[in-house]
Amino acid sequence: MTRVFLALLLIISNIMYAQKKLNLIPYPQNIETHNGSFTVPEVLKLSNDLPQKETEYLKKRFSTVLKFQDAKKADAQLIYTRLPEKSGENKESYILTVTPKQIQIQSSTQKGYFLALQTLIQLLEESKTNGKIPAMKIEDQPKFAWRGMHLDVCRHFFTVDEVKQYIDYLAMYKLNTFHWHLTDDQGWRIEIKKYPKLTEIGSKRKESMIGAYVDNTFDGKPYGPYFYTQEQIKDVVKYAQERHITVVPEIEMPGHALAALSAYPELACTKGPFESATKWGVFDDVFCPKDETFKFLENVLDEVIQLFPSQYIHIGGDECPKTRWKECAHCQDLIKKNNLKDEHGLQSYFIQRIEKYINSKGRKIIGWDEILEGGLAPNAAVMSWTGVNGGIEAAKSKHFAVMTPGAFCYFDHYQGDPQSEPNAFGGFTPLDKIYSYNPIPEELNAEQAKYILGVQANLWTEYILDFKHVQYMIFPRLMALSEVAWGTSDSKNYKEFEGRVINQFKVLDKMNVNYAKSIYNISGKVIPANDGIAYELSTSQNSSGIRYTLDGSVPTINSKTYQNPIAIPNSLTVKSAYFEDGQLKSAVSSQQFTISKTTGRTITLEQQPSENYSFGGAFTLVDGIIGNVRQLGKTWLGFQGKDVSSTIDFGTKTTFTEVYFNTLENKGSWIHLAKSAQIYISDDNKNFTKIKEIGKEEIQKAKGKILLNVGKQNTKYLKVVIENAGIIPAGNPGADSKAWLFVDEIGVN
Repeated sequence: MTRVFLALLLIISNIMYAQKKLNLIPYPQNIETHNGSFTVPEVLKLSNDLPQKETEYLKKRFSTVLKFQDAKKADAQLIYTRLPEKSGENKESYILTVTPKQIQIQSSTQKGYFLALQTLIQLLEESKTNGKIPAMKIEDQPKFAWRGMHLDVCRHFFTVDEVKQYIDYLAMYKLNTFHWHLTDDQGWRIEIKKYPKLTEIGSKRKESMIGAYVDNTFDGKPYGPYFYTQEQIKDVVKYAQERHITVVPEIEMPGHALAALSAYPELACTKGPFESATKWGVFDDVFCPKDETFKFLENVLDEVIQLFPSQYIHIGGDECPKTRWKECAHCQDLIKKNNLKDEHGLQSYFIQRIEKYINSKGRKIIGWDEILEGGLAPNAAVMSWTGVNGGIEAAKSKHFAVMTPGAFCYFDHYQGDPQSEPNAFGGFTPLDKIYSYNPIPEELNAEQAKYILGVQANLWTEYILDFKHVQYMIFPRLMALSEVAWGTSDSKNYKEFEGRVINQFKVLDKMNVNYAKSIYNISGKVIPANDGIAYELSTSQNSSGIRYTLDGSVPTINSKTYQNPIAIPNSLTVKSAYFEDGQLKSAVSSQQFTISKTTGRTITLEQQPSENYSFGGAFTLVDGIIGNVRQLGKTWLGFQGKDVSSTIDFGTKTTFTEVYFNTLENKGSWIHLAKSAQIYISDDNKNFTKIKEIGKEEIQKAKGKILLNVGKQNTKYLKVVIENAGIIPAGNPGADSKAWLFVDEIGVN
C-alpha cells in the first residue's frame, strides 16, 4: 500500500512539474520533462569540438560565476552534435537535451547552436537557486524568419559600445535582425568617403528640442558632429554577425533628407540654404528626382552595400511631402515625360529607380509602407508601420512584408500610466498589448501568410536622450516581442508570461540594465457602473497590496485596501500604490476625474479611431478623464483623415445648458484643430435637430478647448460631430497628407 501511495505521489508531482513552465523567454515550441536533474558543477567541462565563437560567447556571459574546462567529448558535460542539413528545414532549429550526467545540443547550423546556448544560459541563470537544471528535452525553432528590433541614432546618437550592448540584448532573447536607422532630417550618421560633407555638416545641428513637442522649447546647445566611421560600422557588423544577427541599414529617401541637403543643397528642388532639423517631425524639403540626385544616392549606396552584407537595404520611403515636387518644373516635366499620374506616381518612379540599382548589386530593398504609393516596386519588401494594411496589400500581391504596426510595435510610446512615465512620443503600448499581437493578419489565407517575413519593434529617439533611457523603453517590452516573434505567445496566458518577465529582472539587475518597472505599478481602467463609472485597479502582484485614497493625499500602508472597483460618484482624485511587507513597491498613481452628465453613458462612434490611439475605444470620450495636452497616451482618441461623429445615450431625458470637448493642435506631428463642430439632439435616435455649430476661427480662438452654451436643452440623445481638418495644406509638415484629429472627453453641464 505504501509503495502504491509513493508511486501515485511521484506521478502527481511529475504532472504538476510538467504543468509549471520553466523561466524561459521566448518559450520553446516543445519541452518534454524527464525525471532527475543535472547538477551544475563549479567547473563545467566543455567538449573540445564545440563551435568556437559561439562557445566563447557562453564563457564570456558566465565568466564571473562559472568556470569552464575543455575536455574530450567522452568526458565532457556539454557536447554538440552537428546534424546533417535537410532541404526545407528551419536553419535556426535546435534540440537541447538535459540528463543527470550531460547536456547535449543538436543542430544543423551554428546559428541553431547559438540559439540553443541562449536557452541554456537562461537555464543556468535559473539553476543558481538550487544548483540544478531539470532533466528535459527541448525541440525548438522560431516561427518567423525576421525577428527584428530598430534603433534610431539620428534624433539622438549612441556610441559604438552602446550599439553593441543593444545587439547583445537582441541576442539574449533570440532576435536576429538589427535595423539601424542611420539618416534623417536631424542628422546623417554614417561616413560616406565620396561625400565628406555629409558628416562634416550633416552630422550636427545647432540645437535640439527639449520637453514635450507642444512646449516648442530648445536647449540652445550644438549637437554633434556625431557619426560612425566606416571602420566602426565594420566593427559593429562583425560583432552582430558573431551573434548571428543581421544588420539592416536604413538610408532615408526621398524624404527625411534635410541633413543631407544641408551638406549638398544642389540635390533639392529649391536653392536652400538648408540645415539639419532642430525640431522633430516632417519637413517639405526632400530629395529632388533629378539625375544628379540619383547619381549621389547610387554612390552612397555603393559604399553602404560594401559595409553591410545584409540581403535587404532599407530605403525609408515614408512621410515624403509632395509640396516641393508640385512647385518644381523639373518634377512636373518628369511626371509628364513618364506618363505618371501625379506626385505619388513620381514617388513610385523614384523608389523603382533606386530598387533597380540595388537589385543590380545583388541586393533587395525594403521600405516603410508608403512605398506602396503609386505602385510597389517589382521586388520590394514592405515594412508595415501605419497599421496592418500595408502588410496585407503587399502579401496579397506576393511581396514580402515585415509587420511593425505602431499600435503594437512602437517602443517610443508610453508603456505605463503617462503621468508616472518619462516624456514619450505618445500612444500607449504596454507589455500585455505587445504580447497580444499576432503578426499574421486574419485577412490573409495560408498561401498569402507565407509572405509575412516576421515582426519588428521600432525605437524612435526624439525623446530619448541617453542609453539608460533606451534600456528603459525596450525592457521588458523586448521580451514580449521576442515571444511573439518566436511564435509561442498566447495572450490567454499573459499572467504566466508576466511571472517569467519578473523572473528575468534578476538577470537585468546583474547587467545593470535600467528597465521599466511599470509592471509593478498600478494600472487603472474606467468601467461603466450603476449609471456612472467605477475605477478598476490592478497590478502584476497580489491586488490585496494596493492602497488608495480619494482625497488627493498620498497613500500609505494604512490607507484603504483595494478590494473592488471604486465607485466615482463625483469629481475627485484617486491616488493608489502597491505595498509589500509594509514597504512601498510602486510609483504612486494619480487619476483626476471630472464628472458630467455624460460620464459613463452609452456612446457610439460612426468611425473608429486609429489603432495607435484607440485605448478604451469610444468609452474614452465619456470616462470622466480630461486628456493631458502634453501626453498623447491613454486619454485621447486619434483619428487620421476621419471626422468624429459620436452619439451619447443619456438613458432618460436629461437637462443641460453647456457642451464641452477638447481637440489638440500639434502641426509638427500632423495634428490639427478641428475645422468645425455641430451639436445635435434627439429623443428617438433617428430624427436629430442641430442646436449649435462652431467654425474654424472660433475653435482656433479657443485653442481647441471648446465650451459651448447651447441654451436649456432636455433630451435623451446628444450627437457631437467634430470635423477633421482634412488634407494638410502646403507649408505645413505632412502637406498633402491626411490630418490627425485628437479628441478627449465630451461632457455636458
